[in-house]
Amino acid sequence: MIESIGVFALIGIITGILTGITGASGVIIVVPSMTFLGYSFHIAVGTSLFIDVITTASVVYIYTKGKKIEWRIGLILGGGALIGAQIGAHVALFISDTPLEIIFTVVALIMAEQSFQRAKKGLKIRHRDISHPNYLGFLISLPIGIMTGTLGTSGGIMFIAVMMLLYSLDAKTMVGTATLSMFVSALSGTAVYFIINDIDLIGGIIIGLVSLVSGLYFAKRALGMKDKTIYYFLGTVFIIVALLETIKIVSNI
Repeated sequence: MIESIGVFALIGIITGILTGITGASGVIIVVPSMTFLGYSFHIAVGTSLFIDVITTASVVYIYTKGKKIEWRIGLILGGGALIGAQIGAHVALFISDTPLEIIFTVVALIMAEQSFQRAKKGLKIRHRDISHPNYLGFLISLPIGIMTGTLGTSGGIMFIAVMMLLYSLDAKTMVGTATLSMFVSALSGTAVYFIINDIDLIGGIIIGLVSLVSGLYFAKRALGMKDKTIYYFLGTVFIIVALLETIKIVSNI
């Protein structure tokens, strides 16, 4: 039991670092870690979403204090994802673990490539002349929510991509706003997995509380980081996770 608490605490620290610095969902750490510990993919996803609710709450608090959240945009995107998460969580019940793990790995690789591209090219902020960006944002967030329900990806990076397309925001404001949208999305998905008893509450609470403290600390540090550093860090994490998941999938064949 003591060993398990230690492992969960370590996962929580790493999860908090990731979410606090990048605004990314803890799923990229929690799901691979829990599946390696012997949990089913579905329980790992449900627990990851539960942890995201705890962790993102602390990060939203820090970015709110730093005045780096656009609440209207965050809630609009989160609202679309909330509906999508309900759909995705119900769909996931009918899909076995392996196909979901393969999709998860592919998404991680795509996100790694996008992160490195942003680190190299930088983020050019310019006025977006798009009609009804809020309506488009809501609609685009629906499939992000579906991925939340099926893969546990609360959509931090994807919300950032949507904001890059539709709005003119600096990188730190996008991270803060994306974290708010993640909170809403994760809360929706968590509700479904809780009802069907696919959440390890003890592990989730330990990881969540530790990641909350870790997330608070590193969110403060992130406010002073260069955007380039944040993107390189995120891309590296995605690559490592994709490699570990690939090894696990191959070993199970």
